Order: sequence, then structure tokens, then C-alpha cells
Amino acid sequence: MLELQNISVCVESSREILKNINFTLDDSKFIVITGPNGGGKSTLAKVIAGILPPTSGKILLDGKDITNSSITERAKLGIGFAFQQPVRFKGITVRDLITLAAGVPLEESQARSYLRDVGLCAREYIDREVNASLSGGEMKRIEIAMVMARKTKLTIFDEPEAGIDLWSFQNLINVFKQLRSEIQGTVLIISHQERILDIADEIIVLSGGEVTARGAKNGILPELLRIDGECNFCCEEAKLS
Repeated sequence: MLELQNISVCVESSREILKNINFTLDDSKFIVITGPNGGGKSTLAKVIAGILPPTSGKILLDGKDITNSSITERAKLGIGFAFQQPVRFKGITVRDLITLAAGVPLEESQARSYLRDVGLCAREYIDREVNASLSGGEMKRIEIAMVMARKTKLTIFDEPEAGIDLWSFQNLINVFKQLRSEIQGTVLIISHQERILDIADEIIVLSGGEVTARGAKNGILPELLRIDGECNFCCEEAKLS
């Protein structure tokens, strides 16, 4: 269980990006944080992952204070972070990444099964170098295969739909549905895509650096669509068409 207590982040100008954020993320949930651009969503994701320190407040993981823990220390405790643009590593193969993510030697069949789970041909991709020859959609799937192999307690995806085409996005939704059903830990996604919101257990709305709404998808999503349906969601969906 992850608990945020009065988390605030200020920039040098003293402008607050996050303002006294308080919430608890229960185990084994699929949670989406959404809201308008500039509302603090990506900043919050980086604070949870340990990339950005909060100005004030505490972060607890299973009751342990991890506020001052580094991203490496949090990774060892089971917090994973997937960037908007996955990192590419010259000279490293897909097999290497999945094995590193698992933290233990993998049988060939195990590594291949993770690739098949995310819709990639294992024979074609297992020994591919992780370089510019891979598309954004392929990199996103490989990153999710790594998540499956690692089995993290909490995995954070920051706008996973960014930079991928419509076909890849539709397949990404199917991958997240599978991830939701198979992973034992909590998945936290930063997104304003309706199709991602639609598979959430819970939605948190962040606007102006504050939590303005939180609840089960069935209670939150209809109101979001009523208010923003002709602006935010449609504009974002149009980018993928």
C-alpha cells in the first residue's frame, strides 16, 4: 500500500505545482490519474517514483517512510516507472532487458512468453537490439513485457499512449487489459485517454496541483465525459486517428 501525506512541490518561483496531495493506493488495483494539461500529473508520478523530491510531505510504502529514498532504492522495494519515451540502449538486446527486469536467469521459453503476451513475435524480437529501429509502439510493448517479468509491487506509466499510432494504441489497450488481469501488484497510469480510463478500477482527477475528484470508474468517468467530452478527450483521441 502506498500512502501520500500532504505532498507539495514548489518551483524556484515559489509556485506550487502540487498542493498538499493526500491519498492511499491500495494493493492490486488498476488506477488512472487524469486531469488537464499542466495539472501536475507527471510531476506526481515522478515524486512517487523518486525522480523528483517533494518540497514537503511524506511518502509511505507499506508503512515505511520512503520520502528520501532514491529511485534505485524504491526500485528495490518494488516501485517501477515507465517513461513517456522508453529509453533505448545501444548494444543491449530485448532478451537482455527482460532478463535484467526479471532479476534472475530466465529460460528461453520464459523470455519468449513475455513477448508473446504483449503481442510481439518472440522469434523476431528476442535478439533485436534496443535501438532506433524499434518503433514507439514496439518499445512500449517491450517495456510492458519487462514489467510482467519484474512483477513489481507498484508500476507507474506516464502517458503510455504518447507518440504511438492508432493501431499501436488499440493494441496497447489490450495489453493493459491483460496486465490488469495478470499482475499481482498495483498499476498506476497517468493518462487522459478515455479508453485507458475505461479499464481502471479507480480514477483520480488532478487539476491545478490538487486532487479534485476520486472514486470508482463508474462514478467518475461519466462526469468527466459530461464536462470534458467535447474538449479534452475528443482532442486527444483525434491525435491518434
